[in-house]
Amino acid sequence: MSHKRIPKRKAAFAAGTVVALGAAAILLPNANASQDGSSNDAAAVAPKPLKATDASDLASQLQKLLGDAFAGSYYDADSRQLVVNVTAGNTSVVVQAKQAGAKVRVVDNSLTELAAGAKTLKDRATIPGTSWAVDPRTNKILVTADSTVTGAKWNTLESTVKSLGSDMATIKKSAGTFKTFVSGGDAIFGGGARCSLGFNVTAGDGSPAFLTAGHCGVAAEQWSDSETGQPIATVDQATFPGNGDFALVKYDDPATQAPSEVNVGGGQTVAIQQAADAEVGSQVFRMGSTTGLADGQVLALDATVNYPEGTVTGLIQTNVCAEPGDSGGSLFTQDGSAIGLTSGGSGDCTVGGETFFQPVTTALQAVGATLGAGDAAGGAGGDQAGGGEAGAGAGAGDEAGAGQEAGAGGDASASPGDEAGAGQEVGGEQAGGDVIGGQDTGNGQDAGNGQDAGNGTGDAGQSHN
Repeated sequence: MSHKRIPKRKAAFAAGTVVALGAAAILLPNANASQDGSSNDAAAVAPKPLKATDASDLASQLQKLLGDAFAGSYYDADSRQLVVNVTAGNTSVVVQAKQAGAKVRVVDNSLTELAAGAKTLKDRATIPGTSWAVDPRTNKILVTADSTVTGAKWNTLESTVKSLGSDMATIKKSAGTFKTFVSGGDAIFGGGARCSLGFNVTAGDGSPAFLTAGHCGVAAEQWSDSETGQPIATVDQATFPGNGDFALVKYDDPATQAPSEVNVGGGQTVAIQQAADAEVGSQVFRMGSTTGLADGQVLALDATVNYPEGTVTGLIQTNVCAEPGDSGGSLFTQDGSAIGLTSGGSGDCTVGGETFFQPVTTALQAVGATLGAGDAAGGAGGDQAGGGEAGAGAGAGDEAGAGQEAGAGGDASASPGDEAGAGQEVGGEQAGGDVIGGQDTGNGQDAGNGQDAGNGTGDAGQSHN
């Protein structure tokens, strides 16, 4: 009998629909990218209102266009604009960036100089309990030390930061300790550890699989969706520590139906339509088996974190809370873009803290997988991730990212008639203002227990930690 991972109840986000997921509901901006086709000069250089996913696409394009003059970017959620940093003295690239629709800010530190500063930190201050990442809003390296960094360790870190200069790096203390969020308990289990499923994917050989944290993948080879149940999936690849924190876990039954969606509790799901890069300043949501649904903001990219087990590079830094058991859980946007996998951090969902995530796009590329289930898309294999099935993911062998088209009309998660092409939000125009809420995160919400297997190892995004 096929091992299915399909929730009993589904509810896709659609335009004009209000989905209340908890007491603290959050109304997200619903503006589309400006496409008025205006040809006057004033309009050509005016910053455009953009959705967060559009801003991320534009930032990638401008980084290629501007070359060495590009010094980072971030999303201003209040004005719904992409802010692009360029180095001083590059007047021509300022015009190029403005014509592309971005707000331009001239800064002192280039990405090359900031990278050199990060290398100095790596060479002189790779101390467990520390992290660093470039903050494009300040154009500096943000260095963080947890509560274990004291005495000689603190002195070494502080002196290294000071040697870079106050215009290059800043340092702050974190009240908690940096750790991976693995726990013993319920949800999905392996070798006494509990982790959370990130996103269902199709492996390179066409078999059904899912992504989770690499430190979960190295903790146990086989995983079950119940504490005393038989294994249902086996680790195929795992990276941790080192250049990332991700694992590809293949379902043992090749007939497993694993939907491309995140179960956010209360019988609600978010259809996952594409993988996307994070953009500093954008709002994101995290789902995990311990704390359920939580939201926050992307603070920095390409973060280096020195866990007790070793150094991990290339992570997304956020202020989204997480706790033990949430490891591997999904980081996503309301429009159905898969962003990251929960790695670790400090603090909890009572006092807050820093949390780091493995970028999904990097993980997919590294393991050779594509987002979504191979048979879940209404037309497997094309460049269109649309079709007629609610919650459908990308076709097999097809990653529904920028430059692809999420077909309008057929997917119940897309607003009627709303086409999400390259750079637009798949999942439809959020006309009428959908509400996605931060659930009362944590406490009392056991997102992995007692729910259908769609919440455990098979449900894209439901924790199986």
